[in-house]
Amino acid sequence: MVDRAELAMVLRTARSRIRPADVGLTAGLRRQVPGLRREEVAQLAGLSVDYIVRLEQGRGPKPSDQVLGALVRALRLSDADRDLVFRLAGSEPPHAGCIPMLVRPSVLRLLDRVSDLPAIVLSAKSDVLAWNLLAAALFGDFSQLPPAQRNLLRQRFLGAGADRTIMTAQQSTVHAADCVGCLRTAHAKYPQDANLTQLITELRSGSAKFEELWQTGRSGRLRSRTTTVTHPELGTLTLDCDVLHEPEADQTVIVYSATPATPTASALELLRVTGLEQFRPTEHRPDTAKQ
Repeated sequence: MVDRAELAMVLRTARSRIRPADVGLTAGLRRQVPGLRREEVAQLAGLSVDYIVRLEQGRGPKPSDQVLGALVRALRLSDADRDLVFRLAGSEPPHAGCIPMLVRPSVLRLLDRVSDLPAIVLSAKSDVLAWNLLAAALFGDFSQLPPAQRNLLRQRFLGAGADRTIMTAQQSTVHAADCVGCLRTAHAKYPQDANLTQLITELRSGSAKFEELWQTGRSGRLRSRTTTVTHPELGTLTLDCDVLHEPEADQTVIVYSATPATPTASALELLRVTGLEQFRPTEHRPDTAKQ
């Protein structure tokens, strides 16, 4: 049975506790509610605003497990609160052995502290789970993408979302092999994770290159490297890409920086001054994001 009234209350209070900066958004100038707006939760979860309204008013059909998982990630719920939301919605909480998708508060604080450098947090299957404002200004607003398209492997092999990185043929070959190897390693560690299994199925059927690399049977890991990014206003940027592993949650923090006194360092400084000022995601949200 779904306890709609209690579920509605839990979702409303969870939304009110989150600062926009906690999820990589700016507060804007006309914020009249504590925490996030419903439109922002809808965008982060990949749901329609109307659906969020109905849930918070205790109306509508029973949410699916996929919808609940998206809400849990958007609202940054703890494991205990995640289990509560699933049970109030009449569903069993995710089983142990699934890829951790909740970013630890300490890691979110780290993103806040490195606000002068672009930084993102990836899950074990390369979902972009969190980002700071400078990363959004550099790569684009991740919250504008449906959650499934925030996966870097879907972007790379299936063309989902906007991938602004460019590579030489040799770099592309090495990086693609590392990415596929990482996913094979994740599959060995989380064989019961249904979303991981679905992702692998989609990649194997949708990308001949992925299937070729998958058949090699190799494991892999993400490596610190130099990457080239094309920005629509700043042009081509050459960035050092440092990979930091957070072992308890099996997540990866990627921080981008530039060598001092280089054109890219100057471009990043310009992005800090002008890019963030122009980047006002909470002021330019679409009214709906389809479920």
